Amino acid sequence: MKYEIVIGLEVHAELKTNSKIFCGCSTHFGAEQNTNVCPVCLGLPGSLPVLNQRAVEFAIRAGLALNCEIAEFSKFDRKNYYYPDLPKDYQISQYDLPVCKNGYLDIEVNGETKRIGITRIHLEEDAGKLVHPQTITTSNYAYVDYNRTGVPLVEIVSEPDIRTPEEARAYLTKLRSILEYCDVSDCKMEEGSLRCDANISLRPAGADYFGTKAELKNMNSFKAVQKGLEYEAMRQEDVLADGGAIRQETRTWDEARGVTLSMRSKEQAHDYRYFPDPDLVPLLISREQVEEVRTSLPELPDARKDRLVEQDGLSSYDAEVITASRAVADYYDAVKKLVDDPKTIANWIMGDMMKQLNTRGLSITASPVTPVHLAEMIQLLNKGTISGKIAKNVFEEMFVSGKKPAEIVKEQGLVQISDESAIIAIVEQVIAANPQSVADFRAGKEKAIGFLVGQVMKQSKGRANPEMVNKLLKERL
Repeated sequence: MKYEIVIGLEVHAELKTNSKIFCGCSTHFGAEQNTNVCPVCLGLPGSLPVLNQRAVEFAIRAGLALNCEIAEFSKFDRKNYYYPDLPKDYQISQYDLPVCKNGYLDIEVNGETKRIGITRIHLEEDAGKLVHPQTITTSNYAYVDYNRTGVPLVEIVSEPDIRTPEEARAYLTKLRSILEYCDVSDCKMEEGSLRCDANISLRPAGADYFGTKAELKNMNSFKAVQKGLEYEAMRQEDVLADGGAIRQETRTWDEARGVTLSMRSKEQAHDYRYFPDPDLVPLLISREQVEEVRTSLPELPDARKDRLVEQDGLSSYDAEVITASRAVADYYDAVKKLVDDPKTIANWIMGDMMKQLNTRGLSITASPVTPVHLAEMIQLLNKGTISGKIAKNVFEEMFVSGKKPAEIVKEQGLVQISDESAIIAIVEQVIAANPQSVADFRAGKEKAIGFLVGQVMKQSKGRANPEMVNKLLKERL
C-alpha cells in the first residue's frame, strides 16, 4: 500500500525581551545556573505574575508577519503537568483564546510554491532546562537549571499541511527568517531560543482522515528535523507494512544513531486540565495597538526578495539566498548604496564572503570586511585597478587584517598592469618559451591559448590585465 506523510510543526521561539514574561528577572543567556530566578518564576507561595507588555507586542508582530488574525480578547490558562523543569507543576500558557490565529506562510520547494496554514500563535512561559550527563534516554539522572523558567515564548502551531520532510525544513527556514526580520527572536537553535516539535503520521494515499501520530522532540537543527522525519516516516511505514499499529507517543531523535526512540505515551489536551489562570486578567488588544504594530513592521523576506529581483535585476535564486537572513540582506543593501553593481555584490557575498565566514564560524555582522570596504574593492575592480584574481587575494587579506582595499593594493604593489608595452614584453617571452603550445594553437587547438594566458599571468604575478593578455596573445599568434 502507498502511504502519504502528514506533518504538523510546533515551533517555540523565545522572545527578545530583557526580562521574563511574568517577572523582572533577566533573560540573558549563559548566566550561572539558577541565578536569574525569583519567587515568581520559581512559583513560590504568595508570588503573583505581572504580564510583560513587550512580550505581547512581539507576539502581535509575529502574528501580523505571518498573516494571522489578532484577537481583541485573549486570556492565559494554566496547563497542568508534572515535570522536574516546571517548578509550579503548571505552565502559564494559552489554550482556547490565543493572541493570534488563522495565519499562513508560503514556501518554495523544487520550484513550486505551497501555502502552509498556521493554526495559532500563543504566548506562554518557558520551562527550565534539564541537563543530562549523557543523552536523555541513557542518563540515570539530570540537573535542573531554572534560569530559562519564565522566559517569554510564542508557540507557532502549523496546520497539518506539510507532506514531506523537505517541506518541513523549508517551512522552518522561512519561519526563522520572518521572525529574524521582525526582530522578535534571535532564533539561535544552539541556545535553545528556537525549538521545534514535529507531529508525523501516515495515511493511505488519497485518504481524507489522519493516521495515528508520533511527536518528535530533541531536534536541534533544521537538518536534524528533516532527518528525524525521514527516519520516522520509514519506521511507521515498516510497522504498518508488518500489520502493526502506530502508538500515539512522544519520541526523541538520537542524532548519533540516526534513529527515533520512544520516550512516553502522548498526553491528550484534556489530560492537562486547562483552566483560566486566576492571577491574570484577560488580555484586551485594541485595533489601534494592532495598527501601530503593523506600521512598525520592516520589509519582510518575500517583499525584499521581489525588490531585489524586480529593481536590482538579481535572479530569483540569488535574491532568495541574500534575503534568507536579514543580516545578510542588510549587508547587501549597505554595499549597494555605495556601489550600484547588484550582481557583483551578490556574487562576492554568496561566494568569498560566505566561504570566509563559514570557515571561521562567524556571522556576517562580525565580518572584518565592512560594507564600505567591499564597496571600495568592487570599485577598484570595476575601474580596472585590480584584476578579478587579485581581488580575491585582496578580499582574503581584508578579512584577515581588516585593512582597506586601497591600502592593501598599495602596500603589496597589486595594481593591475594595463600598459600594453609591458604586457607585450611578457607575451613575447612566453611565446618564445612554449613552442609546442604555440604550434598546437596554430594547428587549431583553441584551448592551447589558455595555457599561454596562464603563463603570462604567472610571470606578471597575476597583475596583467586578462583581457589585454588574451587580445595581445591572439595578435602575436
